Amino acid sequence: MGRMKTLPEWTDLRFFLELARSGTLSGASRRLEVEHTTVSRRIDRLEQQLGATLFDRSREGYELTEMGHAVLPHAEAMESAVLAAQGQLSGTEVAIRGVVRLGVPEALGVRFITPLLAQFLQDYPELSVDLLVQPRFANLASREADLGVTLDAPNTGRYMVTRLASFRLYVHGSPDYLARHPPIQKRSDLAGHDFVDYVQDRLASNELNFLDELGVNPRRRLCCTGMLAQAEAAAAGLGLMMAPPYMATDGRLVPVLQDEVFVERAYWLVAPVDLYRLPRVRAVWNLLRSFAESRASLFISNR
Repeated sequence: MGRMKTLPEWTDLRFFLELARSGTLSGASRRLEVEHTTVSRRIDRLEQQLGATLFDRSREGYELTEMGHAVLPHAEAMESAVLAAQGQLSGTEVAIRGVVRLGVPEALGVRFITPLLAQFLQDYPELSVDLLVQPRFANLASREADLGVTLDAPNTGRYMVTRLASFRLYVHGSPDYLARHPPIQKRSDLAGHDFVDYVQDRLASNELNFLDELGVNPRRRLCCTGMLAQAEAAAAGLGLMMAPPYMATDGRLVPVLQDEVFVERAYWLVAPVDLYRLPRVRAVWNLLRSFAESRASLFISNR
């Protein structure tokens, strides 16, 4: 490629940003509400103007090159300036519209955040959410999500970070399991019981290593990569499990030794600084904070 002959237009940089964030032409085209061929054409034009390859193309999608990573903060700064100008000129906040990609822990996402979003989106007809619910945490560094809930707060990079909720993990079992096994009256009684746990060499975070903090050597009968599967196994009577209160809201699991705090963790709400400035991202951010503050009993039992 030759030298840059003209300065890139903001609209082309906007296409670059959305492709960098989504990693696919289809994802970027959905965010921008254009055909995927338009995204491809704009990126080709931008690369010609800059005289550099910004993306490595593969069957899996588009990944930023070294030059792409160098351009990214400048494009983000332009985006922030454009949004600020729009807000100032209109005298009102920029409309909440577009797509927000949100990464959340699987069980919390399926049981509570999904119905929360269903209600929330009725108030914002121009907003859409891509909800990533999976047994691992979304990779914000690679722009897999616009914001995410995680157990590990980042200590490098430019992120907005807040503690979403502290939560405690209690030992739970099904009423059937507890009726068929010796009573649990003290911590040492747990040594004679079966447990359901995470697959130890597939932990999404070291913070998920709950059972090793029980003070007994747990007998793991079934290990799963996600908490939803663990809850199903425990509810079926296979063994005990460590879980926050929000896993026991349907009565299929009941806590034991509820006065003992075995493990305490925190969920962190995280977004890259440039994305946090976007009104659509802040709207979802504020929704999650309000949810956590108003439903504290889901995270720490009231006893």
